[in-house]
Amino acid sequence: MTTAPYSPPWFLRNPHAQTIWGKFVRPEPPVPHLVRETHTLDDGDRVTLVRLRPHEPRTPRLVLLHGLEGTERSHYAESLMRAAWRRGWGADLLLFRSCDGALNDTPRFYHSGDTGDVATILTRLATTHPLAPLLACGVSLGGNVLVKYLGDAATPRPTTLRAAAAVSVPWDLARGSRHIGRGLATIYQRAFLRTLRTKAIAKAARFPDHFPPADTIARIRTLWEFDDRITAPLHGFADAADYYARSSARHFVHGVTTPTLLLSAVDDPFLPADVLDDVRRAADGNPALTIEFEPHGGHVGFVVGSSPRRTDSYLATRIPTFLGDHLAPTDHAEADAVLARDPATPPRPR
Repeated sequence: MTTAPYSPPWFLRNPHAQTIWGKFVRPEPPVPHLVRETHTLDDGDRVTLVRLRPHEPRTPRLVLLHGLEGTERSHYAESLMRAAWRRGWGADLLLFRSCDGALNDTPRFYHSGDTGDVATILTRLATTHPLAPLLACGVSLGGNVLVKYLGDAATPRPTTLRAAAAVSVPWDLARGSRHIGRGLATIYQRAFLRTLRTKAIAKAARFPDHFPPADTIARIRTLWEFDDRITAPLHGFADAADYYARSSARHFVHGVTTPTLLLSAVDDPFLPADVLDDVRRAADGNPALTIEFEPHGGHVGFVVGSSPRRTDSYLATRIPTFLGDHLAPTDHAEADAVLARDPATPPRPR
């Protein structure tokens, strides 16, 4: 099945408007019957899964990875969970450490290059749902994590993982971190830092040996500084530059073997446009990759609609279509069976 290329509506051709619009426009109610499930990790910490149809043994399952400081209320998470619901799929949104509304239980947080928790959860889902095809989608920071996970030859992946999609990936973390500290993009940096500083100060009170003093954290003004003072030393990197160099997804695209859609906008305000040229070159010759770098769309925007009062998410159409194209006919039959016995679910789009 094909999807028409993204075309922004006449009233949303500005990348900042695209980026901000989706955060505040929710034309449909949240997906019903979602449940939260806590998973204990090998180091004694925990993460939370927000789950749709957790007990379906054979239906396709969409595993979602959110962006920096995302939650289940993030607009893209709601849209993609709703899209999975409509298709009769199961879904599992992984809330990274500290993103479920409470501080996690160890000093560490999550970061753009941390594939360990994703690997653990995907392995568990493959074990508990051995007959279910797995699909994955990472958005922004979650997209960086997903591409690194898929492209790292040292990381084992479930054989039931059929396809993936990575949206608005910050492909070069160093250049992105510098870019978001300039011009209008600083509004996003300030928003991220408000919650990141608050969490770090709370962590410093519990684990003072692992963090700078609270007043030092409160004076942090850029994401680069936060990563240099907090993220890097907390997770075993020498400094922010080392963290960025070892974690940027663009270094891993050549190793991806799972069919994967790379969807980004050239006008993404989080990243210099020429970074996408570097990604194209790195991905050249890899048949597993479908590259769709659209001229417009902002950062995780991709809003469509005929008027400001009637808008929707292109992601909620394009991502499930791409992933669904990599399911077998029997996989679709399982989803159709779920739809048939769940009258609350609308028909799956064809």
